[in-house]
This record gives sequence, C-alpha cells and structure tokens, in this order.
Amino acid sequence: MAGKEILHKVKDAFSSSGPETGKGKTKLSGKRVKHGYHLVKGKSNHPMEDYLVAEYRQVGEHDLGLFAIFDGHLGHTVPDFLSSHLFNNILSEPEFLSDPETAIRNAYQLTDQKILENAAELGRGGSTAVTAILIGSDKFVKLVVANVGDSRAVISKNGVAKQLSVDHEPNMERQTIEQKGGFVSNLPGDVPRVDGQLAVARAFGDRSLKKHLSSDPYVVEQTIDENTEFLILASDGLWKVMSNQEAVDEIKDCKDAQAAAKHLTEQAVNRKSKDDISVIVVKFMC
Repeated sequence: MAGKEILHKVKDAFSSSGPETGKGKTKLSGKRVKHGYHLVKGKSNHPMEDYLVAEYRQVGEHDLGLFAIFDGHLGHTVPDFLSSHLFNNILSEPEFLSDPETAIRNAYQLTDQKILENAAELGRGGSTAVTAILIGSDKFVKLVVANVGDSRAVISKNGVAKQLSVDHEPNMERQTIEQKGGFVSNLPGDVPRVDGQLAVARAFGDRSLKKHLSSDPYVVEQTIDENTEFLILASDGLWKVMSNQEAVDEIKDCKDAQAAAKHLTEQAVNRKSKDDISVIVVKFMC
C-alpha cells in the first residue's frame, strides 16, 4: 500500500508538556487519502481517557482505512482495550466485506462481552466509540461509520456538514432504559444521566450499569464521491463547544489534515472546553 501504517494510542503516562499529534496518507481506489490527528488533555485531574486509532491495512484485495476515537470514563483501561481489539474483531468477522454492517454489529457486541468478562482487570469504567472504515474497491471508496455514545462523525460535502453518527443521549432512549428497570435523572444544572450516573445511553463496559445500557451501534454507509471533501471524527470535548457546521467551516480552507485537526482542538480550548479533546481529520483528494 502507499503510505505508512500508523497506529496511535495515548497511554496513561500522557505527558503534560504538550499534545499528541500525527498524520499519514495512502491511495484508495485511485483517490488520495490523507489524515491527521491531534489530542489535548482536558482540565481534569485524572489521566487522559481519549484514545484513537488511525491506520491502513489490506484485507484480501481491498485496501482499508481504519479510524476511531474512544472516549473513556472512570478510567483509561476500556478505551485502551478497544483501541487494541475492536478493529481486529470487526475484520475477523467472516462477512466483513460482503456485509460490513452486520460484521460491525457482531464485533461491537463480542468486544463488549470480552470487556465485561474481564471487568476484574479492566475495571468498572467504560467508553464511547466512533469508528470509520474506508473500503477501497475497483470502482469507488465506501465509508462505513458506527458509534455508541456521543463521540461523533461529521462529513463535509460541498462545504455542508452532515452528521453520520448519532449522539446516544439518555432522554432519547428513556423508554427503553425504563423498560429495563433503569431511570434517567434530570437534575437542575446537570445533564440527563442513566441511573443518575452516565451521560450516554450506549457505551462499552460499565458493568454496574449494563442492565440498562446498550452497546448496539448505530451504523451508516456512504460512498465517497467527488463532492466529499473530508471527514471529522472527534470526542465530545470538541462537540460540546462547536456545532457540526462550525467545525467544517473552521477547516474548509485548510489543506493539511494534521493542521486541520490541530486547529479544531485549539479552537475548542479557546472556547473553554475543559474535557479531553481528540480529533481526526481525513481528507479526500482525486
């Protein structure tokens, strides 16, 4: 493949001296693909809990781009586990190339089961996830996005932002949560929370809340056409302070993907985001 494989994971020994950053490139179905990423630790006292993956692989005759952001809570061990295992589990599904949506759903469930089985080692925490897989073929590049939680994927087509993921907020799934015996709190001055604790209705891990949570992902497929300019994946450290269209507008004239990712994290900090911030930008060129 053209371009060097890049795999990045932020460890708990995250340095406070500066952010983590990187980039890579390849060709998929004759289309040049460049990506860049940038991470900044938030203002909290705990170690960095955002992890990301950005790498290229080949499966059979198909070139793949694999991108993901995992935003952990109550520890870094679950997002670390996801960054090492989720894509391997997806690609190991026998129907991955013929039916990627089913493969992704199966792999999300399998990975969550492994996390719960290893809760003694991985702890009581959990993680959101947004994954984006580029699949190159002879004729076109297909994009498959999946997510649980509030880490988000946004694509720009002709300068217009389109959200490809779903923010799994507790109030959206209140009926399902209550049918499972849980509840959604809505305390003044706070966001809605499952059982008064978790601010998302879908996540990996969270063994103590699992009876009332889901790890079933939202999945959507898109074709990367000539009108598709770039893809943004980011944790909620960005989206809490910036709309989808604002993010697209901020980097629409930025030719370098790494510089674009860095710019978005800097803008989030300038807008007083206090959370960990992780951003991947994937640019598509003929």
